[in-house]
Amino acid sequence: MESSAQAMTSQEVFEKYIASRIWAKNYDEGVPIDVEIRPFPLYEILDKAVKEYPDREAQIFFGRRISYRTLGDHSDRLAKAFKELGVGKGDVIALHMPNNPAYTVTFFAALKVGAVVSPMNPLYTPREIAYHLKSSGSKILVTSNVIYKNAEQALKDVKVERVIVSGIEDYMSPILRPLARMKLKPPKISYSDTVLSYMDLIKSHSPSSFREKIDPSEDLAALMYTGGTTGTPKGAMILHANISANLQQLEPLYNVIKKKRGYSGPLRFIGLLPWYHIYGLITVMFYAVYDGGTVIVFPRPDIEGLMKAVEKYKAHVLHGVPTLYNAINNHPKVGKYKLNTLFFCVSGAAPLPLEVARRFEKLTGAVLREGYGLTETAVVTHVNPLYGKNKLGSIGIPIPNTYAAIADLEKPVLLPPGSIGEIVISGPQVMKGYNVEEENRLAFFTAHGLRWFRTGDIGYMDEEGYFYVLDRKKDMIKYKGYSVYPREIEEVLLSNECVKEAAVVGIPSPDVGEIPKAFVVLKDACIGKIREDDLLKWVEDKLAPYKRPKSIEFRGDLPKSPVGKILRRVLRDEELKKLQKQE
Repeated sequence: MESSAQAMTSQEVFEKYIASRIWAKNYDEGVPIDVEIRPFPLYEILDKAVKEYPDREAQIFFGRRISYRTLGDHSDRLAKAFKELGVGKGDVIALHMPNNPAYTVTFFAALKVGAVVSPMNPLYTPREIAYHLKSSGSKILVTSNVIYKNAEQALKDVKVERVIVSGIEDYMSPILRPLARMKLKPPKISYSDTVLSYMDLIKSHSPSSFREKIDPSEDLAALMYTGGTTGTPKGAMILHANISANLQQLEPLYNVIKKKRGYSGPLRFIGLLPWYHIYGLITVMFYAVYDGGTVIVFPRPDIEGLMKAVEKYKAHVLHGVPTLYNAINNHPKVGKYKLNTLFFCVSGAAPLPLEVARRFEKLTGAVLREGYGLTETAVVTHVNPLYGKNKLGSIGIPIPNTYAAIADLEKPVLLPPGSIGEIVISGPQVMKGYNVEEENRLAFFTAHGLRWFRTGDIGYMDEEGYFYVLDRKKDMIKYKGYSVYPREIEEVLLSNECVKEAAVVGIPSPDVGEIPKAFVVLKDACIGKIREDDLLKWVEDKLAPYKRPKSIEFRGDLPKSPVGKILRRVLRDEELKKLQKQE
């Protein structure tokens, strides 16, 4: 992509486009360029909710309604237990469980005593659990009975002072608990002085009003691990101030929605995104408490259950990833449920294919907007205007109090609109840093008086301040010296009426560098009716010769992370192993 302003200096780019935040003219009416941000200890939002609306539903879990009074009371009790176990300011508590009310209780209990929470993927293997515990320096592990075996195995290789085990059925109605135990078959756990029952701790401790004194701009709230799909995971050090800032930055966007819909009450969220991932943690679990809203909590993916919940509870907000919206689009019962109570839906964590967005809006009548954020930016940095100019294919424009730019891939230089480079972010939501100092030297630079974070995403900004992601820096394919972006090929493949999912990776070649190869999941109606040659011929007039995939492999499914990201790395590793065997 060429720019008419290539001769501009970095200073001129900053002054003309970035310092003035040219994108702000596209904000929805009522969204300011800056909001007044007050850094605060995160436990304040639950204390406020308990005080102002104690009997309001905070969460709904398998039909059971849990009030803010209960969340506050249980977190106060667990906080007292933590104190008695010697947990204090700066100690790390590893949180290893699927979404459920105990997750929220544990997180806030830890914050109340000044501890740092380090969420962990509940699908981790024992090796991965052990790595996480050791790397984070966790003092306490809080886990769930349904995944306890992996944790128990990991603890043979690394030690923590205490293990606390919750039951996935703890917050279910008494009627459902026996059924849940029969279906899930949790292992028999030998409780001891070091292996403790979550619910026993809740019942045996009285509520404590203790709150550790927190400096939001210095003290960590979370240690979130990232980088697992591209390398060794590292901890992003997230301050209380980072999360509290993002909540306040998002508030005017929600206010615009409420005003447009003539609604002034608390929002109801679908809690399907996993809370161990910062996207679900901030935009659903934390924001719902900040808003005084209600979350319908899902411990595992359930597409039909999601649609039923939207209709039954008249949910307003759905945060998801492209594969979630694609799954709804292709669900055979999508037309059976009323989804028109949704105020808006947001897609993040991965690029949203244009065809998926168009089809979802047509099928449901809901407003779907693409947004953007990272673990390191806790979490949202961009979103398309809800009622203003929405550019399909764009991640949108920076939210209030946020600066974003395109930087040279190597140098600390900002580039003019239309230039392809690395997306960089500066704002109050940007993390303190990684827990690996060498990574910080690579991730940050200072320019024009601002501290910029390198996202690792290649993209560009247009003349109106809308940003576009072309690909991850590490996913870019080099074919005969040309830069080939997998996402562009995937978009073309997904526009074919027979293609359900697509992923493209580069296969090493001594002759051309890397060869693009596509992996495709066909829609059921097309299986056996379309061949590889058909798709290869179909893309010919849609992509330049160097961009075209040289081969297409049909699959029943594609590897995904628990968040729903298609894992190109796994596909690439499989191909590398094939090449090694051939050698």
